[in-house]
Amino acid sequence: MQEAARVAFFARLQARNPQPRTELEYGSHFQLLIAVMLSAQSTDVAVNKVTRRLFAEHPDPAAILALGVEGLIPYVRSLGLFRAKAGHVIATCALLLERHQGVVPADRAALEALPGVGRKTANVVLNTAFGWPTMAVDTHIFRVANRTGLAPGKTVRQVEEALLRQVPAPYLQDAHHWLILHGRYTCTARKPQCPTCPLADLCEWPIKEGP
Repeated sequence: MQEAARVAFFARLQARNPQPRTELEYGSHFQLLIAVMLSAQSTDVAVNKVTRRLFAEHPDPAAILALGVEGLIPYVRSLGLFRAKAGHVIATCALLLERHQGVVPADRAALEALPGVGRKTANVVLNTAFGWPTMAVDTHIFRVANRTGLAPGKTVRQVEEALLRQVPAPYLQDAHHWLILHGRYTCTARKPQCPTCPLADLCEWPIKEGP
């Protein structure tokens, strides 16, 4: 995709949603981190149902750590991979208290050293909590980047690096949220809404489909 098209691409997304936000619900950087950890292979809707109760009753690392894995499982049982997630959350709470006084670090290496926190989760936290211009490539962003021609790549890391190069600088901070929402609601996997897509004339996908 040429530069002029890329600028128009994000200008239109910005016009439709000037202040994009994650759909995960949270009240602190710690709660954001836990919500993102729980969201792997689960929808934001499903995670929000879990965290509304969990965070209301156990809002911080010490409170969740006190539950232990077996105490946390009843809260997260409805999510995929719930047992592994519970283990990672408890271990992460312990390390946050041990190494960071219970505060989520604004540092990639420190975040990725936490159990269950990979590059994508770290990117979400760095972008949403701390304002870093990162790109957390999930299935939605991977699809949109490749399908539209915005930033093609064969791997998640290739797409991430391509997006960091291709997204015009004024839009980089919010691009992660715009692309996720576009992939979630318009450029969907099975039935992309091409006839009503505001980016259809810029998109390089040769097969435009209807709803």
